[in-house]
Amino acid sequence: MSTLSYRDAGVDIEAGNSLVERIKPHAKATFRPEVLTGLGGFGALFELPIDRYRKPVLVAGTDGVGTKLKLAIESQRYDGVGIDLVAMCVNDLIVQGAEPLFFLDYYATGKLDIDVASAVIAGIADGCKLSGAALIGGETAEMPGMYASGDFDLAGFCVGIVERDEIIDGSGCSEGDVLIGIASSGPHSNGYSLVRKVLEISGQPLDSEFQNHTLGDALMAPTKIYVKTILELLKSHSVKAISHITGGGLSENLPRVLPKDLSAEINLNAWTRPEIFNWLSQQGNISNADMLLTFNCGVGMVLCVDANNETAILKSLEQLGEQAWSIGRLTQRGDQQGVVYVND
Repeated sequence: MSTLSYRDAGVDIEAGNSLVERIKPHAKATFRPEVLTGLGGFGALFELPIDRYRKPVLVAGTDGVGTKLKLAIESQRYDGVGIDLVAMCVNDLIVQGAEPLFFLDYYATGKLDIDVASAVIAGIADGCKLSGAALIGGETAEMPGMYASGDFDLAGFCVGIVERDEIIDGSGCSEGDVLIGIASSGPHSNGYSLVRKVLEISGQPLDSEFQNHTLGDALMAPTKIYVKTILELLKSHSVKAISHITGGGLSENLPRVLPKDLSAEINLNAWTRPEIFNWLSQQGNISNADMLLTFNCGVGMVLCVDANNETAILKSLEQLGEQAWSIGRLTQRGDQQGVVYVND
């Protein structure tokens, strides 16, 4: 987010400088002791906290918000998508047990609207605070002809760190292990092309009443950030695998972290699906299989743990303020698919 990068990107110098001044307090509020430079240079410096590690391994991830941005622009809800951007990156890092260290963003638009950009980046800073990552830089690009009036796009990049022998990779999973699901805050940032189609079919405006709030509130709820919860949990409990339930739902994301010879058996009655997912299914006439393949359906993160630790981990998650359930177990895969759904 340096002044020079704004100039290089074709943004009016005065507008770029004004944006930098607005976002500086938000970014500085996320700084960790390891941050060595402020905003304004060509590159940000971050000192690795290697004194806390014997064999430190860096973990990197990048992601975007997708077409949820279209709803954000339509409803003029800009700060939440900043949290979404951070969440999509840091939640991927924590899957391997990595603590997020720093975050950078990329904001591209046809013509810079300082108020909109400031709101978005303030939301990014909020997401960084929630995850403990430092917002140390980024880029804002003005590209006329690439984006329609009022449109913008977001991308984020995050680096984390984990002890080599504490990397969570699923290799220790075995038959009989328990799957614990942690509640999501809504659809998070996945499936929004379908969400927008359902909105079109239903004809319901975002400001229509829904569950004592509005439909927009339910659909635009920021993605839940699980980093601090899981880092705290790992201090006293062993977790064999973690899956971030993003695009592809439980059906595609659980097999990504499990050994090839194991299958996840999920009890669909183990948790109550939030009403927003029922609304999407009913209004869009979406089958249950497609719902599970597109949305998180109320489960944003899944932990694979030893059955003997199930009760203690559920209690710890409750103490950490999370809603969590035992949603299934691991079985031998055989000819079965990677995820099998039951209704016990």
